Amino acid sequence: MPLRHIDGASLDYYLVLFDSNGAERPEEDGSLLSATLAGAAPDGVTDVFFASHGWKGDVPAAISQYDRWVAAMAGQAGDSERARGLAPGFKPLIVGVHWPSLPWGDESSGAGLLGDGDADEFAAEQQLDTAELVQRYSERIADTDAARTALTAILAAAADSQTASRLAAGDLPAGLEHAYKTLFAEAGLGLDGAAAAPGSDQQTFTPALTISEWTSAAPGGPAPGGGQPGLLGGGLGRSVKDALLMPVRQLSFWSMKRRARLVGETGVHSLLVDLQQSAPKARFHLMGHSFGCIVVSAAISGPLGQSTISSRLPRPVDSLFLVQGALSLWSFAERIPYPPNAPGYFRPIDLPPALVNGPIVTTRSKFDHAVGTFYPLAARAGGELLLGEELPEFGGVGAFGIQGTAAGATHDLPVLNADAEYGFDTGHIYNIEASTVICHGGWPSGAHSDIAHPQIAHVFWQAALPAMARS
Repeated sequence: MPLRHIDGASLDYYLVLFDSNGAERPEEDGSLLSATLAGAAPDGVTDVFFASHGWKGDVPAAISQYDRWVAAMAGQAGDSERARGLAPGFKPLIVGVHWPSLPWGDESSGAGLLGDGDADEFAAEQQLDTAELVQRYSERIADTDAARTALTAILAAAADSQTASRLAAGDLPAGLEHAYKTLFAEAGLGLDGAAAAPGSDQQTFTPALTISEWTSAAPGGPAPGGGQPGLLGGGLGRSVKDALLMPVRQLSFWSMKRRARLVGETGVHSLLVDLQQSAPKARFHLMGHSFGCIVVSAAISGPLGQSTISSRLPRPVDSLFLVQGALSLWSFAERIPYPPNAPGYFRPIDLPPALVNGPIVTTRSKFDHAVGTFYPLAARAGGELLLGEELPEFGGVGAFGIQGTAAGATHDLPVLNADAEYGFDTGHIYNIEASTVICHGGWPSGAHSDIAHPQIAHVFWQAALPAMARS
């Protein structure tokens, strides 16, 4: 995709496309945009702003989010003037990446559960027949004959008059249980706990319990079979088919976390390496939203094995901004305070020599229902371990910030006005409580994508400024 210009904005950006395996998708003329960027980067570029979206089903939806975000950054005239004052000759290069990322819902709508707008994608699935749903979910979870057969069996059970009453009693027919287990096996996912790689960082897969917990997570009318009001009666679910798809959506959620990691540590990591080599004096500032926080974290670390970095960047990046992150709150922890008390998966990023020179900054909001409600539900079933009353074993950065790092290195701050000073410092983590700004959005995702605000764009600028001041 050529350079994209936003009407009325002073900043343009490039959008690099990747497939589900992390391979760059060629442009219409067969060229690779990464090669174009590698050629443009040495031309006086002082700062590269690098971003990844989260749940976006198609390219137009990703463009919509990037247009709004880049426009919000460009609207911060005071910040850009400050950058020019600190870095004479300031010349930014803005790069966004797109990856196929919708875990559930109607991909044709251009939004996901944790995407933009107030669309109820689960309800949209009611308009899709079995063949369409099998096609969509097999592409996301496992495109195999066995997976398709399992999905077909799961959806066929919705037509069985006995299924609703069995679900209301917390029971699953043996055939359904087998179909879910087959789908899990075909997906190749793990159940390795909170310290594991994204996609395997969950506790258990118990389909009957998943249906029970997810269907009670939201208000609604009477549930099928006379059960308690909840998800099945309204809001997200209106039928037995909705209930049967809950474990499928859970597997899709896990699969997208794994895909975010894979795309980040392969194609996006390689792109970052190429750009750093092409512009050896440029500063790099990374931003991720939702699962995009996994993408950019994995792009920094590259492939990880046995908690070691096997492919290092040519040099550290200068700031990392994780907006409403759909990754574990313990991702950067020195030691997760739950058995087996292992380090967080992305902890190697912080080990000497650290791969982030400047501040790591997050946002969180109590109005982000996607991360606050559905992230922990998707990660575990059957109860929640808590530290005190605040820190769960399974929870997202967009709800709790980054936790478990060295004492004195992590700071909790309220979001400030769009012209205020945060005083971010190198080597520190800042969790910004942004509920007063990130607060608008309908059911089911809440305010998860309500991020294109001057105050939030200002946070990104503020995170980038310390590196400019050091130059």
